[in-house]
Amino acid sequence: MPRHFIMRQRIHQILKEHWGYDQFRPLQEDTILSVLDNRDTLALLPTGGGKSICFQVPALAREGVCLVVSPLIALMKDQVANLRKKGVKAAAIYSGMSRAEIGVILDNCLFDKELKFLYLSPERLTTEVFLAHLKRMKVGMIAVDEAHCISQWGYDFRPPYLEIANIRQYCPGAPVLALTATATPEVVDDIQEKLRFKEKNVFQKSFKRDNLTYYVQKEQDKLGRMLRIMQHYPGTGIVYVRNRRKTRETAEFLQRHGISADYYHAGLDPAVRDRKQQAWMDGTTRVIVSTNAFGMGIDKPDVRFVVHIDIPDTLEGYFQEAGRGGRDLQPSVAILLYDDADLRDLKRNFQTAFPPLPFIQQVYRTLCSDLHIPIAGGLDESYPVDLADFARRHEWNPVEVYQSIRLMEKTGAIAYDDDKCEPAQLMFLLSQEDIDNLKKTPLYQKAEPFIQLLLRSYSGIFAHPVIIDEAEIARRADCTEKVVKERLNYLAKFGYVEYHPRNSLPKVLFTRPRVDEKYLFYDRSVYDSRKQVAKKRLDSVTHYVTDNTVCRSRQLLAYFGETESDACGKCDVCRAVRAARLRRDEFNQIRQAVIEAYPQCADIRELVNLLGNRFDEDRIVEVTRWLIDNNKLS
Repeated sequence: MPRHFIMRQRIHQILKEHWGYDQFRPLQEDTILSVLDNRDTLALLPTGGGKSICFQVPALAREGVCLVVSPLIALMKDQVANLRKKGVKAAAIYSGMSRAEIGVILDNCLFDKELKFLYLSPERLTTEVFLAHLKRMKVGMIAVDEAHCISQWGYDFRPPYLEIANIRQYCPGAPVLALTATATPEVVDDIQEKLRFKEKNVFQKSFKRDNLTYYVQKEQDKLGRMLRIMQHYPGTGIVYVRNRRKTRETAEFLQRHGISADYYHAGLDPAVRDRKQQAWMDGTTRVIVSTNAFGMGIDKPDVRFVVHIDIPDTLEGYFQEAGRGGRDLQPSVAILLYDDADLRDLKRNFQTAFPPLPFIQQVYRTLCSDLHIPIAGGLDESYPVDLADFARRHEWNPVEVYQSIRLMEKTGAIAYDDDKCEPAQLMFLLSQEDIDNLKKTPLYQKAEPFIQLLLRSYSGIFAHPVIIDEAEIARRADCTEKVVKERLNYLAKFGYVEYHPRNSLPKVLFTRPRVDEKYLFYDRSVYDSRKQVAKKRLDSVTHYVTDNTVCRSRQLLAYFGETESDACGKCDVCRAVRAARLRRDEFNQIRQAVIEAYPQCADIRELVNLLGNRFDEDRIVEVTRWLIDNNKLS
């Protein structure tokens, strides 16, 4: 039986067993078979195209661990949790984890043959502990998510992504699968070059969405227009806004007008976010108002409208967010509302996003000083940081401080996790055998009832960090939550466990040792080129919003390299062109009729009476006056 036929049967079996689907989506099967044929592959699949299945299915069909490189901590956590629910062993290494936790996970990758996925950020690829394990690890494939980050022409270029190609020498038999939802032609070529593809190999689905109609509307009363949109289009929708405060205000506005709405952003407690998301997914909540934090991994098929009441920073971001509408292939709309103030804000935000280089270096130096990190120190250390308080103490603009931190992150110096409300996590550092050996010691005997309670309550606690509920443990132990935290800290003190209490502040992780701030940007041109690329994207967004002469769909497709597309015939531009054409046709018909009837009529009243059964009276008068003004009639 041909190998490809066997492979096709195998991957369909995996798809059915773990995901419950009978068929792959377009290009998924081609991409998977390409990887299983040991070919380096780049898959360009628009939002909702099912990118994760493209690497998860072949990884389950191959021997060894799949390394998944991603810059998105929230997405890593989400995908690991989903895989575990499907009975697939997966782990992630991200900021805030201790060296002991990381060591346990990497050891599991060596010795647990059932562990199939290791998610990690690109910064982790260069650490000594990872490379030491990688040399002994059986790697089946390497998946690079958000692959556009490797290109300096990409909208979110991250220099640590350039390190990915260097690990290929340690796993020469493992193919690379790069995935992204949006990439311009120059980025597509750059991705393959930077990842050292053996040959060019791209699977790309057209970005055209025939069922999704794009509208751009200049509007002073954006909230009123948004309300009318929701009254006109039945069904579920998403409203995107720029900041967290606005999510709540907009949701409350909708609620006051009788629309079931809720708000969502990354600063909410994870349990609250999950509850809000689930209520929207099952239709209890009709409209979710969110920052761009909402949407990762969301695959709700019946979204009928996506409304932006703030202009996005990039067309890539807008295309992904708008693309969350109409995944069931039924008609849906993506509507962007703006006014002149929004265009001014867009330019101001661009300037704010690139504080002067000396200021960024000053923020870096001061942050390290406040955290007592010496030169060459801090590697892999994680610190909770209240950026608002930090900016206030040093009398700096909080927005400029935040953007400085983000630019430091993109140099690879730090990682910033602003998922504020992380749940508590616990992992046993001792094996079951170690615990058995300790049972006779006074220290263990004192803590034994509590330890046994933890072991009964949480499975997998020896293999990886698990999320725990301190309040639930307190209920089971018949004590207060404060006592639970004291006991967990006690166990951590003696090296029994690794315990991370519930966190209410963002974290800064130093992914490289502290350097003198003048070396933060090794070359001024790195900063300048990043700013130039961002300016180009700003100009593209501004042009898209203000250009009323070219079909919206054609503008977006041309941006992503599809220059031969037809006009959609449905967007605001196409409708305006069609209306103007109809008006011109009508004008020409009336003009001809007036010229022919004019000699028979004594005055304009007779002309209107003669032609009124064929045309609108006001239009007859309007055309007649135009003919007279232009000396076509006396």
